[in-house]
Amino acid sequence: MDVSSEMIHSLLPVFLVSVLGASALSVGFIEGIAEATASITKIFSGVVSDWVGRRKPLLLLGYGMAALTKPVFPLADTLGSVLLARFLDRIGKGVRGAPRDALVAEVTPPDLRGAAFGLRQSMDTVGAFAGPALAMLLMVLSGDDFRLVFWIAVVPAFIAVAVILFAVHEPDREPSSEPRRFPIRRDQLRRLDATFWGVVAMAAVLTLARFSEAFLLLRAQSVGVEDAYAPLVLIVMNVVYAVSAYPLGRLADRLDRRNLLALGVGLLVLADLVLAAAGSVLVVLAGAALWGLHMGATQGLLAVFVADATPADLRGTGFGLYNLMTGIALLASSALAGLLWTAVGPDATFLAGATFSLVALVGLLTILPRRKRL
Repeated sequence: MDVSSEMIHSLLPVFLVSVLGASALSVGFIEGIAEATASITKIFSGVVSDWVGRRKPLLLLGYGMAALTKPVFPLADTLGSVLLARFLDRIGKGVRGAPRDALVAEVTPPDLRGAAFGLRQSMDTVGAFAGPALAMLLMVLSGDDFRLVFWIAVVPAFIAVAVILFAVHEPDREPSSEPRRFPIRRDQLRRLDATFWGVVAMAAVLTLARFSEAFLLLRAQSVGVEDAYAPLVLIVMNVVYAVSAYPLGRLADRLDRRNLLALGVGLLVLADLVLAAAGSVLVVLAGAALWGLHMGATQGLLAVFVADATPADLRGTGFGLYNLMTGIALLASSALAGLLWTAVGPDATFLAGATFSLVALVGLLTILPRRKRL
């Protein structure tokens, strides 16, 4: 599904402007609504999956909605149709996010969760660079035929739905005579203890330090990289991320996970300092590689900490709350980064990121428990 989505999303802004005649303001409006919708939806889907006690129906609904929106893009001839498709696609992303992570936690032994979530992050990131790369190749071969590329992107989306339908199975659950309670109740939320909220708070502060990756592109441009080659920065970052996430996840199952997460946050501090001081494209690429290594060391591990800190029957709700809070933090951090970039300059933006990273590191060492040996 990531390959399918990124094939479309990597070309969509250009398609909107050059084919449909949209303004940059319209593009920003569409993307802003889409991403905000995904963040808000995650909390509701996680709650519902806990309430009904099943994850797969929501997975199928979320991936199915995303697949069904894909044919709208090659058929679109108005901004309204694109907005509707992006809106429904992001609802699908929100619907599947928390139940998927809860299901990964449930089908994985606790001592292998680092490897499991590392593999999931790795596969996500493979899609993040394979999709745009395939889109660029198809654009060259087709003579810039946007609609043909969008039609081809439909195929992997429906393959993903078929995998969910036929190959994904939920674990057997113990029958219970007690009726399931709606999770958003005071007595239920009290079961999410201080460790869980500490993980969420620390992750939110860390997200303030890790603003939108668009600023990596802007940093490349600021040192003289031509626009056509600016995406190379994201390719480097995502390749390092994809290659490192799984082995670092496996390593986390053997070591104290808190120490490895602290190392990952330290890598973000180093990446920010390198990017703040960057004066050449090679230094920017080095900073992007450190950024990707940080992502590989932290993103899967944060999901593991959420899974470990959440009661099994509230795991969907826990992941929903986690995704909602980090989504809000990402919007705030990107706005702050843009303000600093405009008012002071690139150096201030990345130095602020390093500062927030250090705050998150202190919180990590204070709040998160050491791993209990199983």
